[in-house]
Amino acid sequence: MKKDAKQNKNDKISFSHFGIGSDKDFFIENLGSLAGSGMSVSDALATLEHDAKSSAMKKILAFVREEVDAGSKLSDALAKTELFPDHVVSLINIGESSGKLAENLKVAGLEEAKNRVFRSKIRSAMVYPVFVLGLAAVIGIGISWFILPKLASIFSQLHLKLPFLTTLLISAGEFLIVHGSVFVPLAILAVVLFFYFVFFFRKTKFIGQYILFCLPAIKRLIQEVELSRFGYLLGTLLDAGLPVTDALLCLKDATTFPHYKKLYTYLVCSISEGNSFRDSFASYKGVERIVPTSVKQLVSTAEMSGTLPNTLLEIGKTYEQKIETTTKDLSVILEPVLLVIVWLGVVGLALAVILPIYSLIGGLQTS
Repeated sequence: MKKDAKQNKNDKISFSHFGIGSDKDFFIENLGSLAGSGMSVSDALATLEHDAKSSAMKKILAFVREEVDAGSKLSDALAKTELFPDHVVSLINIGESSGKLAENLKVAGLEEAKNRVFRSKIRSAMVYPVFVLGLAAVIGIGISWFILPKLASIFSQLHLKLPFLTTLLISAGEFLIVHGSVFVPLAILAVVLFFYFVFFFRKTKFIGQYILFCLPAIKRLIQEVELSRFGYLLGTLLDAGLPVTDALLCLKDATTFPHYKKLYTYLVCSISEGNSFRDSFASYKGVERIVPTSVKQLVSTAEMSGTLPNTLLEIGKTYEQKIETTTKDLSVILEPVLLVIVWLGVVGLALAVILPIYSLIGGLQTS
């Protein structure tokens, strides 16, 4: 195992997580099902190790199984691999301590499934417009590169005075004829790198998240996703017996959006000093932009009445339903907007070709 893993100072093991997506996604759910059927944790891990498709996941599961067989707790072994976020490890740890491991594994699996759905909702809201606009750009470049230059030679022979739009597109086409084989691949590479570093690279994706948060429709979806996570995850952790500050720390680690990370960090500090949720929300500057008043009031009231976990779970359920509605609304809004944008592009290209021909016909009629 020493060849496959490198031990750090903090006793965590560094494994390659490349290519383990599908195996990781359903690991907790499958482990919960096997443990719930009465199978020992070690045997369940051996089964999942055998069924794992990626070699990286097989190595991780082999390490976890060896740790468990050597007497370590499942939560401690999983924590060393850094495969799952802290809130999942905390749920498993609580399950081991309370004798409800199978139940907590099922809860953790449900939370992981919800997170996959949340990520999918945001991703689907972004993929469609990017695809349509990208396709429109490819068609526009193709027409400018291959069709308009041929028409340009005909227009030149006829000594036509070309409109500005036609001249602009023909100039673009001439540029592409000379430099297109270098420029187009470099432009595509630049766009891909831009999207990667702005939206996906861990150290810089906060830039893209700030950009998305500035778009009203996307901001609404992000808020609903985060509030659903806030309700479900915090409610589940509190219901499982985790202290409020520890649960909030898990929640902070679970979210990726900086606005909410800052809020949860502040809540941890404020509540650890003895303040209530009501006072903590009231003293956080700009909280009204990310947490609706109704949610703040529900949490504050539930905290005083001792029903906080159940109320949080209800908040999560409510906002999960809102996510479905918002996603449908986004598709209804985006489709006609994108069609108008594409239609304007098509009309622009058509005018670039038709206007010189119309000018020629007008000149012939005059003569």
